[in-house]
Amino acid sequence: MYDIEKSIGFLLSKAYQRAWATLREEIEPYDLTPPQFALLSFLWQQDGLTQAELSEKGQIDRSTIGGLIDRLERNGLLERRQHPQDRRAYRICLTEQGKAMEDTLSACAERSLKRFTSGLNVAEVTELRRMLEILRGERRVYEFPTC
Repeated sequence: MYDIEKSIGFLLSKAYQRAWATLREEIEPYDLTPPQFALLSFLWQQDGLTQAELSEKGQIDRSTIGGLIDRLERNGLLERRQHPQDRRAYRICLTEQGKAMEDTLSACAERSLKRFTSGLNVAEVTELRRMLEILRGERRVYEFPTC
């Protein structure tokens, strides 16, 4: 009999739900959702990305990312600026308020990660991250020739 509770897809799904819930608890006082936090994080790494670039980085549908940008813009954390080389595109830029929240929200994310991975040691967290990057397709899987 197939045990759904032992399947990788089910376990990944439930781990994802717990990870987002843990992060949501940490950032809730700042009126942010985990997807909004992720978008801000990409901009802290590289401010001035276009909506299409943010969509690609986050692997988020373009219409969904538009709503995230709208809310963050209404909250004063970012703004759209005309792209200097493309009249049809806008650069998404952090405001001073959005920049100022980086340290506080990064600390929230660190606390969330510690809570989420509290049952793992440092080596296990590193290995988990490595495996998830492979499953996400970010790392190449090297196959060794067989004899």
